[in-house]
Amino acid sequence: MAQELKARQDIDKRWQWQLEHIYATEADYDQAFEEAKLAIEKLKGYQGKVAQDPKAPIVAHDQLSCQLDRMAAYALMHKDEDGADPVRQARAAKFESLMVAAASAGAYLDPELLTLPEAQLQALAQDVDFAAYSERLRQLIRQKPHTLPAGEEQLLAAAGEVLATPENVFGMFNNVDLPLPVIQDEEGQDVQLTHGNYGVFLRSKDRAVRKAAFEGMHETFRRFGATMTASYAGAVKGAVFTARARHYASARQAALDPYEIPEAVYDNLLNAVDEALPAMAEYLKLRQTKLGVSELHLYDLYVPMIGDYEMKMTYPEAFELVCEGLAPLGQDYIDRLREAYRGGWIDVYENKAKRSGAYSWGCYGVHPYVLLNHTDDLGGAMTLAHELGHSMHTYYSNLHQPYAKSAYSLFVAEVASTCNEVLLMRHLMKKYQGNPTVSAFLCNQFLEQFRTTLFRQAMFASFEKESHAMLERGEALTTEALSKMYKGLNEKYYGAACVIDPVIEAEWMRIPHFYTNFYVYQYATGFSAAVAIATRILKEGESAVRDYKKFLSAGCSVSPIEALRYAGVDMEKPDTVQAALRVFAQTVEEMKKLA
Repeated sequence: MAQELKARQDIDKRWQWQLEHIYATEADYDQAFEEAKLAIEKLKGYQGKVAQDPKAPIVAHDQLSCQLDRMAAYALMHKDEDGADPVRQARAAKFESLMVAAASAGAYLDPELLTLPEAQLQALAQDVDFAAYSERLRQLIRQKPHTLPAGEEQLLAAAGEVLATPENVFGMFNNVDLPLPVIQDEEGQDVQLTHGNYGVFLRSKDRAVRKAAFEGMHETFRRFGATMTASYAGAVKGAVFTARARHYASARQAALDPYEIPEAVYDNLLNAVDEALPAMAEYLKLRQTKLGVSELHLYDLYVPMIGDYEMKMTYPEAFELVCEGLAPLGQDYIDRLREAYRGGWIDVYENKAKRSGAYSWGCYGVHPYVLLNHTDDLGGAMTLAHELGHSMHTYYSNLHQPYAKSAYSLFVAEVASTCNEVLLMRHLMKKYQGNPTVSAFLCNQFLEQFRTTLFRQAMFASFEKESHAMLERGEALTTEALSKMYKGLNEKYYGAACVIDPVIEAEWMRIPHFYTNFYVYQYATGFSAAVAIATRILKEGESAVRDYKKFLSAGCSVSPIEALRYAGVDMEKPDTVQAALRVFAQTVEEMKKLA
């Protein structure tokens, strides 16, 4: 009999986040909703009058944004607890409409500000009494060529709800309606395949279980290829439309330029990974040998190569391990982690209709939150460390910056999370040094971090670059074209040592990050930066930690590239990615000796 997921109400409250820290009751949220409507009307009242008093509408817009962030966290995280609940669905949909109304109401602000003489804007940015908004004004001046007249900005803002439709369609299908099959586990028992247990099955020692999970997941998506293509193509069309409307040369430039990331950073990453593919082939050949298979398949890539050892642990044990590994970051950092554990920051276990995957989120003035679908293994511990890295980045940024400067950019978002993973892995490798079996197991895990976070995300970035370029060249985004291109990328990255199973052509259909255009490359650049930062922390100690926390505390008070320089990393040079890839090659050689 297939094992059933628990309903939300059957999960122990100790392992659920406490959203009442945001709003104590639903009535409080409803009151905030009404107050936000009034704030929107107040913001509208400044239209046409910005030149008279520029500060007032900027402050009003900032206060409304802060209030909406708080409401978003409450409404959307409630939905993520149980996406099938119609009440939660309705609340989230109503909030999204409010967000569109707010965006439309404030769309005049930047265009009106840009009608002011640049000298006046520069003086406003340098006003010490208005310092909280200095970076906002600097970016406004920098983005002037891509800011539209007020009427066009309002139209584009009003289109936001429509442009979000592809991501919403994917989310509802992926989290609620996806008809995944029942497969047999290692004991021959029928088990419902879910997003939560998919990774567990891919790491199963039983090859038949791995294959069944792999094929079950991707065959299901392939059956809905037309729907998934329509959904993803809609997202790409939305990105290209918005980029062209804002006078960018491409969707990629439109995604990177607001954060002052040169496109060369993206291309340097892909070029460096291309050069390192021979080391990946060596790793895959070693994997094939250790697994003792005549052919290595894609469903063999996640199972540990050290077959007689596995690292199992409960959630409380995983949390203690994370605290051990992150001890070099200082007692104040660990104290906050323990507060997260006992203070309702974390939603731990999978339940029916809960959002898949993991994330960290929150709002200014309230502690961050973490959503998990925890598994009792090292992978679960690594995910916990990763998401807590995001949370601590948010915590330090909110602590040291005003709201207007607190939101760090996407480019640095994966650095703190991945730095935690690297520190935890280095701790484990040191802890078990002298034990060849465990050392080989951990070495394998470290190599997998490289494969999945640097190589795999670079492959995703290549897919995303090409899919957008196809549309920009006037080519149709068909299921056949996208699947052929994605399969070709797998052949390039893994084909030198691995059988490319035909069903992999459908994997692009199930990647949620493709709906946040040009996001995934930042996992790879972030991992490279994290390896450099973690190495420095372990080598230099307190001074490096002090620099790292300055980075964590920077928010968006400086550009992302400059924030990383606080921690000793320069991403405008290819050196950081190349150095990380050298560590990968060295670890492959070490694994050969251990194995």
